Amino acid sequence: MNLREARALLADRGFRPGETSTKTFPDGSPYKIEIPSCEGPRVMTAVLEEAKDRGVTVDRVSQGSGVMMLTDGEIEEMLSLGASEDVEVCLFLGPRGSWDIGGQAKVSAAVGGVARGNEQVAASLCDAYRAVELGVRSLLVGDLGVLEILGQLKIEGELPADLVLKTSVLMPLPNAPTARLYERLGATSLNVSTDLPVPVLAELRSVTTVPIDMYIEVPDDQGGHVRFYDVPEIVRVAAPVYLKMGLRNAPNIYPVGAHLAGTAEALGRERVRRAELILRLLAEQDEG
Repeated sequence: MNLREARALLADRGFRPGETSTKTFPDGSPYKIEIPSCEGPRVMTAVLEEAKDRGVTVDRVSQGSGVMMLTDGEIEEMLSLGASEDVEVCLFLGPRGSWDIGGQAKVSAAVGGVARGNEQVAASLCDAYRAVELGVRSLLVGDLGVLEILGQLKIEGELPADLVLKTSVLMPLPNAPTARLYERLGATSLNVSTDLPVPVLAELRSVTTVPIDMYIEVPDDQGGHVRFYDVPEIVRVAAPVYLKMGLRNAPNIYPVGAHLAGTAEALGRERVRRAELILRLLAEQDEG
């Protein structure tokens, strides 16, 4: 098979170049803002205060330290803050490969979010059920097998039908067939690989229906790109899309705690400021 024939084979299976997306969120918006690394109620409070001061609408906050690193009271306080400001609260599941005794995750970020062995899969499920029982309706999943099981549990009615299953950036998502696979397994928000060109984002959107979420400013350990001027084109081809603001030149704070509270809050506030910058670019485009 030559390259031309391979392209034709892919096209026959629905994998073609993408175009301008006509899809939106249910409220008609083509994009929303996500602030990641919102590591507890103190950070979330700082993020919401900064957002109010800057006139930035935050639609989702995501947390990376994991459900197991939060007390019940902290989870409930985050949910209360989310309910009061209409902000989705997404919490990371379970232990992960990069924290385990294994060595591969120390040299390859591609396995940093995996659940190693059935015991870690079981621990991830425990996190999911605990979070759901406390009222959480958005979970951040870093392992493909865990994603499939959670998707099946939703179908079987064991977990709420409206539970968001958001894939982590630690699950590589570099192409349209992978995006379609993740959605088929139950993903309802797709965190794409951080370095995808706009045409590839269009390809992903052409075969998926759920929101895409992607870093516009990327943490150093995931590539460190700053893609502000790509945002209008990203929205054009990838809508509906969550524009997620990471930070370059920022420390890795997972797992967070009181020893890092001030740093985590400062990082959260700066992510909101970064969001203000990209919203200005989008407004400038609309005015043009």
